[in-house]
Amino acid sequence: MVTIKDVARASGVSPSTVSRVIADNPRISEETKKKVRKAMKEMGYYPNISARNLVVKSTKAIGVIMPSSADKALQNPFFPEILRGIGSIIHDMQYSLSLSTGQTEEEIFNEVQRMVNGSYVDGVILLYSRKDDRVVSFLRERDFPFVLVGRPFGHQHTITYVDTDNFQAGKEITNHLIAHGHQKIAFVGGSQDLHVTIARKAGYIAALEAAGLDTPADYQVHADFLRSGGRMAVEHLISLETPPTGLVVSDDLMSLGVLGTLEDKGFRVPKDMSLVSFNNVYLSEITSPALTTVDVQIYELGAQSAKALIEKTQNENEPTKRIIIPHRIIHRDSVEEQPVDEAGS
Repeated sequence: MVTIKDVARASGVSPSTVSRVIADNPRISEETKKKVRKAMKEMGYYPNISARNLVVKSTKAIGVIMPSSADKALQNPFFPEILRGIGSIIHDMQYSLSLSTGQTEEEIFNEVQRMVNGSYVDGVILLYSRKDDRVVSFLRERDFPFVLVGRPFGHQHTITYVDTDNFQAGKEITNHLIAHGHQKIAFVGGSQDLHVTIARKAGYIAALEAAGLDTPADYQVHADFLRSGGRMAVEHLISLETPPTGLVVSDDLMSLGVLGTLEDKGFRVPKDMSLVSFNNVYLSEITSPALTTVDVQIYELGAQSAKALIEKTQNENEPTKRIIIPHRIIHRDSVEEQPVDEAGS
């Protein structure tokens, strides 16, 4: 097995210098670092990161917490994509990632406690913002570094977060349907205790009210961010005495359930019912019809949250940040002009 002494001998420096190169000590010249790292690579030497981390009191790991069990959340392409963004940053910074695998809110909370109390991670990214979240309360009480993906409920000046302007996005995408003559527009969202759902729904309502259109309660449906949630929502909406002609669906995976169910029930999209969505995951482009959707730059949400967290773990005086990632509407094939006589009926 290759040792530090072997690397030192091969690169013509002392073992202590090799240790300082591994720790990226700024007192070591770039020329020496390149020489030592070249020798390490050629000899196949991998430093014992765990031992080094014990010395510097850092795990070089971050925890990532999902809003529900991993097997459920990872069915939605949003989460693999945001993890890809997080991974791009932590890979460059030579950090590792610990992903929550709890099946229930209680298990997830216990897992976060274990991560923090056992010093398994330097900080935590929460891939959601939920009302009355025990995890956020615990992290704040422990003064443990964390970043939210989503606007926090309260304490906005003390919690670093990365988000889309979901209210504005909800308003813009609803206005897109209104501009195409739709007056009976329904909203299909996720859990009502998630900030992302609340903000997108508020934007939807604001757009309808500004246009002088009704916002009936039975046009507002909430379900899981899964295809099954989309199916359940459609079955409710088409059973109404006056079904909507346009749908604002808060998630692309839900939209696939919506499309499939509408097709099963004999509705054609967009001819019989127009549909707009959120997130712009890869499935939204290859489905038929391709979805008009809000691109929230999922990868960038992940990358910026990881960057902000690592900055917090490396500097306890790092100021609180509010990072809003720009969004844009991607126009595809799921919206059609509503004929004037039907829109006004």
